[in-house]
Amino acid sequence: MAGAGENIDPEAFSSIPPELQEELKAALEKGDLVAAVSKAQEVLCSADKVDLNIAITGITGSGKSSFVNAMRGVEDGDKDAAATGVTETTSKPARFPHPQYPNVIFWDLPGIGTQTFQADTYLQQVSFDRYDFFIIISGTRFREYDIKLAREIQRLGKCFYFVRSKKPSASRPLQYAEDVILNKIRDNCMENLQKGKVDFRQVFLVSNWCTSKYDFPRLQETLVHELPSYKRLAFLRSLPNLAKEILEEKKKYLMKQVWLTSLASLGASALPLPGFSTVCDVALLMSALKQYCQDFGLDSNSLEKIASLTNKPVEELRAVIKSPLAHEITKDLVIKLLSKTVGGGVKYTLLFKNILPVVRPVIGSVVSGTISCATSYILLKGFLNAVADDAMSVLEKALEGGGGATTARISTSARLAQSVEHGTLNPRVVGSSPTLGECFSSLFPLPFP
Repeated sequence: MAGAGENIDPEAFSSIPPELQEELKAALEKGDLVAAVSKAQEVLCSADKVDLNIAITGITGSGKSSFVNAMRGVEDGDKDAAATGVTETTSKPARFPHPQYPNVIFWDLPGIGTQTFQADTYLQQVSFDRYDFFIIISGTRFREYDIKLAREIQRLGKCFYFVRSKKPSASRPLQYAEDVILNKIRDNCMENLQKGKVDFRQVFLVSNWCTSKYDFPRLQETLVHELPSYKRLAFLRSLPNLAKEILEEKKKYLMKQVWLTSLASLGASALPLPGFSTVCDVALLMSALKQYCQDFGLDSNSLEKIASLTNKPVEELRAVIKSPLAHEITKDLVIKLLSKTVGGGVKYTLLFKNILPVVRPVIGSVVSGTISCATSYILLKGFLNAVADDAMSVLEKALEGGGGATTARISTSARLAQSVEHGTLNPRVVGSSPTLGECFSSLFPLPFP
């Protein structure tokens, strides 16, 4: 089809692995429906197979394992959690796949600076080439070993990020504004790194127990934006839905793939929709809707976990959700939603020019194909908007009241009592929700190192 390539938006291909981009573009430009649909299905399947390997390193006792657990959305001590302790618990790189997205793998590396792992041989010992990027964690100040490691990672051409992590410790009354304390701690870390003459842009100040606070969301956003575009979706899907910014990024990125799913729904498994001149792969659409629910935490397991983390009854979280949960997505429901979409009286052949310019060269001359693809597109886009809104409502309900317990990963009175017994948490939080100020004060007490 002459000139078809002019209708293809390059941005629509940004989330596709490079080796598949050209093949899909070629099929679209030729107007080859069968090849384009087949390639779209291949692209969607490949998205679940893109491995992302994240290395977490630092000196012994810096909180590496707790950070791994926080990034995976599991609690210290859970069955599949990374072992934690003040002494080195990792003797070799330990592999921890994300519980829901196993292609996203966090590697808890041995602590650097021990007799076994020295800076000059460390990267070779831990299989440097395996990892997409490195996160260097310190629980106090960044030391010589951290700086040497960063220099070597940079020399070998990979990215690294400095993270200052703090464990709960004996708190003192909050005497200064939180932003003042954060800035002083961050400035202290940056000054120390500058003295070591290491090239870096920023230090992220995080708490493994308050993952929606401080620099944790900003760290996650930075990692998303600096990953290769075709690996971003894998990482975004793995992030806990505990920050507004993350929810917005997920929605934005998933929207970019709606056209691909719409095109793929015209494959060989597509069946006529009773009473309409529309064919769709209902099983594929059902899978896509379920995946949207899981990506935004609208499934039973995710809701129960958020309820546990935030001390909110799960019923309160469910009450603000208008969309069906993942387990409620059935073939009959998808057919019902498709029927409502077709029955809306939309003039698909006109609307198609505006909403699906990427695939119009392929099926623009086929009326039934136009209606079918546009119907799937409108269904997917509407459902994605709905679940994203519901996820935001769940987050707002979880954070309602502003208590520190709504953001802390320390979620049970038993764990709080245990922390007090060991002198590691302010006794005032036991039996009630600590304020954000108390949470902050216990995590980042003055004076800083």
